[in-house]
Amino acid sequence: MTETVEIETGPSPRGSVIWLHGLGADGHDFEPIVPELRLPQSLALRFVFPHAPLRPVTINAGMSMHAWYDIISLDRDGPVDEAGVRQSGKILDALIRREQQRGIDARRIVVAGFSQGGAIALYSALRFPERLAGLMALSTYLPLHGYFAAEVVDNAATGNKDLPIFMAHGSFDPVLPMHLGRASADLLIKYGFDVEWHDYPMAHAVCGEEIEAIRHWLVGVYDAE
Repeated sequence: MTETVEIETGPSPRGSVIWLHGLGADGHDFEPIVPELRLPQSLALRFVFPHAPLRPVTINAGMSMHAWYDIISLDRDGPVDEAGVRQSGKILDALIRREQQRGIDARRIVVAGFSQGGAIALYSALRFPERLAGLMALSTYLPLHGYFAAEVVDNAATGNKDLPIFMAHGSFDPVLPMHLGRASADLLIKYGFDVEWHDYPMAHAVCGEEIEAIRHWLVGVYDAE
C-alpha cells in the first residue's frame, strides 16, 4: 500500500478525503490546508495524503521524483503516459478500498487532487464502480479524454454519473493553462455531470478564496448525505 500522511479533524471520523499532490511534491504538500479549512467540529474527517511513486520524468531530463505518471511532452496532442495514468488510478482505487475497510462507506469518501494528482482523481473517481461523496479537481485536466465516452459515459458499471464535482483553476496558470481545465469541465458538463466551476486570478497554486469555496463545498457534500 502506498505510504500516506493522515490527519483526523476529530475522533471517529465519519468521512475521508483522499487528496493527491502534484508533480514533484509529496503527501505533506497539502497537509497545512486542513486547519485552514476551518471545518465545523461536528464534521470529523480523515484526510489521507498519499505519496506518489518515485519515477523518472521525461520533461525534467529523466530525473526521478514523486509523480503519478510521466510527463513526456507539454504538447496537448503529444504522447501521453497512459500506462502510468492507469497504474496510479489503481493506486487511488486501492486507497478508496482501504478507507472502506476502515469503516468509511464509499458515499462518505471524497477524492481530491491538485495538478497531476487532480488528473488521477478525475480519472479514477469517474470510473469507480460505487457512488462516492464527491470529486475535487484543482488546477488540472481530464486525462485520457479520448477514452472517456467508452469507459465512463457508456459504461454501466461506473457508479458516479451524478457525482458532485468541484473544479477550480487559476486564470494566470503558466503550467496548465486554464483553458485546459475549462475544456475538461465543459466535456463533463456536456455528458451531464454536475460540475461546480471556479476560477481565480492566480498562477498554478491555491488561494485563500479558493480554500473558502472548498470548505463550503465539502460541508455541503457531507450535509447532503
